[in-house]
Amino acid sequence: MTSKALKSQVFNVVVVGQNGRLMYEAALFAASLRAKSPQFAGKLYVAEPAPGPRWEKDPRIGNPDVRALLEDLGAEILPFDTPVFGEPYAYGNKIELLSALPAGEPFVFFDTDTLILDELSTVPFDFDRPSASLRVEGTWPIPPLYGPQYTGIWKALYDRFGLDFESSLDLSQPDEYWRRYSYFNAGFFYYRCPKVFGELFLEYARSVSDNPPDELACQAIYPWLDQIVLPLVIHGLGGGRDALPSGHLDGSVTCHYRLMPLLYARERDAVVQVLEEVAAPNKIKKVLKQYDPFKRMIYQNRGHKARALFDQNHLPRKEQAIRNMLKKNGYWLR
Repeated sequence: MTSKALKSQVFNVVVVGQNGRLMYEAALFAASLRAKSPQFAGKLYVAEPAPGPRWEKDPRIGNPDVRALLEDLGAEILPFDTPVFGEPYAYGNKIELLSALPAGEPFVFFDTDTLILDELSTVPFDFDRPSASLRVEGTWPIPPLYGPQYTGIWKALYDRFGLDFESSLDLSQPDEYWRRYSYFNAGFFYYRCPKVFGELFLEYARSVSDNPPDELACQAIYPWLDQIVLPLVIHGLGGGRDALPSGHLDGSVTCHYRLMPLLYARERDAVVQVLEEVAAPNKIKKVLKQYDPFKRMIYQNRGHKARALFDQNHLPRKEQAIRNMLKKNGYWLR
């Protein structure tokens, strides 16, 4: 595809917005999208779970300043129902919200704790071949000592849904090494139709949750359910780990920072620069600083103090070591 063709793609973007941390992250996401991707021609949806029996408290955005800022930034606040998951498994929001998006229109879902760094419209999405984030650690499964191992566990899932397991493997990786098996972070995913993707996502998730294969008897299903099922959905719809060229998402165009202390601790200087540039305008600042971790890390300079604890050229390999250092020094804010 040519650069001109890439820029002509129109697709929707969706993040979750609900009361608490996510609504402030959604505001920061929207601000970064508008500031760094002026050519984005689709709609930005902030999907908001509706009150219902699966929520103890009202999950809707409760801060009118946040709601006003999102609307000022051109976001459409999109209510959706959560008849299956809701508060007991809030990660299920990213599954259930897909039913509220316009059918037949390409979409990209992002976790709310994502920063747009550059022009999103230049990312070479092939919406006929879905994919998701490969910025992931081998968090699931944890094969028990006496088996089954990775192959047995993953093959049972592919067999459950009539999918070809062998074609999902990365044969450049060793047998029984977690990277050989298709596994994604659900921090972003995309497809040509949210209805098709969402229905399959929900079908597979309910099947695994309600009646897991015997091979999963020793595995924790929660909180990993979305990431267990996501590779199966992507494979079933003709996508895979090679569907999106590397270097764009989780690279030069987006950063999935997870939590503000982690952003300052481990992301490159350019990410910190974009964060502080996007957060600087007064109309953005007066809203974001109402969330204490943003106020302290971004506006009261604790982020740079936390960053000074780490050698950016020699970061710890494991995220847990970074978290421990931040906690030890009083910078673990969430």
